[in-house]
Amino acid sequence: VQLVESGGGLVQAGGSLRLSCAASERAFNRYAGGWFRQAPGKEREFVGAASYSDRRTDVADSVKGRFTIHRDSAMKTLYLEMNNLQPEDAAVYYCAASMLTGIPQRTFQYDYWGQGTQVTVSS
Repeated sequence: VQLVESGGGLVQAGGSLRLSCAASERAFNRYAGGWFRQAPGKEREFVGAASYSDRRTDVADSVKGRFTIHRDSAMKTLYLEMNNLQPEDAAVYYCAASMLTGIPQRTFQYDYWGQGTQVTVSS
């Protein structure tokens, strides 16, 4: 499975962005789709994921109420809707796919990764 992220960019604090993750096949009906982010000098952290087995989605507490995850009906694209962005949200955002059921939250639980897209938030 190949994953390609897009939609990153520069936004002012309080603004919104929508990230997209396009898969090379209808991956998200048999892989969990996750979003992670990594800021300079920090570890890659879980942002949210969508389960393929029961269609649940979940996001990290740090972004709850601001970020949401959904898939297109063809199950080929995973989206991360980000609202009320803050400077601490600035990072490279990565899309990933996991063969595990449920909502995997650890990087080692994911089998495929995209190349990442940069999100910059100005204060």
